[in-house]
Amino acid sequence: MAGLYGETAEPIDLTVAPVSAAYRQYAVWLLLLIYVVNFLDRQVINILAEPIKNDLHLADWQVGLLSGFAFGIVYTVLGFPLARAADRHNRPLIIAGCLAAWSGFTGVCGLAQNFIQLVAARAGVGVGEAGCTPTSHALIADYTPKAQRASALAFYSMGTPIGSLFGLVVGGAMADYFGWRKAFLVAAVPGLIMAVLCAFTLKEPRAAIAAQARTIATASATFIETLALLRTKRAFWCFALAAGVRAFIGYGHAPFSASFFYRVHGHDVVALAASMGLKPQTFIGLTLGIIGGVAGTFGAWLGGRIADRGWTRDLRIFGYMPAIATLVSAPIGIWMLLTPNTTLAIALGIVPAILGSMWYGPVYGSAQSMVPPHMRATAASIMLFVINFMGLVLGAVCIGALSDLLNHGFRMGPADGVRWAMILSTIGGLVSVWLFWTAGRTIRDDIES
Repeated sequence: MAGLYGETAEPIDLTVAPVSAAYRQYAVWLLLLIYVVNFLDRQVINILAEPIKNDLHLADWQVGLLSGFAFGIVYTVLGFPLARAADRHNRPLIIAGCLAAWSGFTGVCGLAQNFIQLVAARAGVGVGEAGCTPTSHALIADYTPKAQRASALAFYSMGTPIGSLFGLVVGGAMADYFGWRKAFLVAAVPGLIMAVLCAFTLKEPRAAIAAQARTIATASATFIETLALLRTKRAFWCFALAAGVRAFIGYGHAPFSASFFYRVHGHDVVALAASMGLKPQTFIGLTLGIIGGVAGTFGAWLGGRIADRGWTRDLRIFGYMPAIATLVSAPIGIWMLLTPNTTLAIALGIVPAILGSMWYGPVYGSAQSMVPPHMRATAASIMLFVINFMGLVLGAVCIGALSDLLNHGFRMGPADGVRWAMILSTIGGLVSVWLFWTAGRTIRDDIES
């Protein structure tokens, strides 16, 4: 992809679709935009957590269940069958159908009248989104030479911070002026439009070369065969567990980040918002969105670029770099949660946002290079099962429950309850440093393609 992650001369590789550089660029850009919508619809609930909680009279553990568990358990389990379908059938059509489904259920969230209905609608969003990421990873790996794979997947992964940015900004502004229900309805629209574009313009690269088509037809691996191969790849599992711990922190903190500022820095937030002519939710959504979106996007890009350089120099950088980033990020994140200065807390959040997204390219790129092409979507779904079970399913509900325990059981109050739940989880998340480092030490033995 010229101008994005470099276009270099490569020997002919039958595991990569022979498409033009321009089409490759278009395809990865379109998949990025779809992933932006994916995270917009997934994360918009985070900025809406406090008004939803107040309107429906929920506890923090229920907020965590809505933003994580209800969505994540369906998303995680359905990732396997949809990935198996992606290894056999037309992947653009699978993505388009899933995109239309999750966008529709996002709109349904705005119609929910109680907690149970909202849980059901969030589960529906998970049904659709389960088919997006493993399928997209496999498509990008088929389009991209292996020496550019980490930065290509890092570029795609920038959809996480960009989508979160739009979810926070749009959700916060809509909630302030029109209410949280309208925010869900507006968030649903882009995906329905994007689904049509995906279905009619994105090509299935298996049809591009007869050799690859014959390979897929004769060498379609079963789930058990893919899992058996991955059992020999120690780096794969260390990467998956390390990324799962990072996801636990990221997804676990996300629905409570705005709540943290409302509860701990409430008066300052109101004053800062008023000084800019904004309402509080709009201000927090804009602030957290820009920090997470811009800094997170830069971190994902930087991590992919560093990893691609490591491909030709020293593969161990795939694990060493995110290990160091995590080790540096943790104390700064804790400082952000402890400082009484609201402006400083906002500024300090930039560093964890950059460092916390640098693992995307190395982890996803290495996973796609540890298996042959006909196992790529299934391998991605296995890795994402680990990451999303630890992050989406467990993260928010566990941190929400810990916040409630500290608030009521230890009588810390709602402000210190959520603050210390986030601090303790950050400290526990340092185990990922060891896991990333171990993956870096063993990755050279596990790369296959």
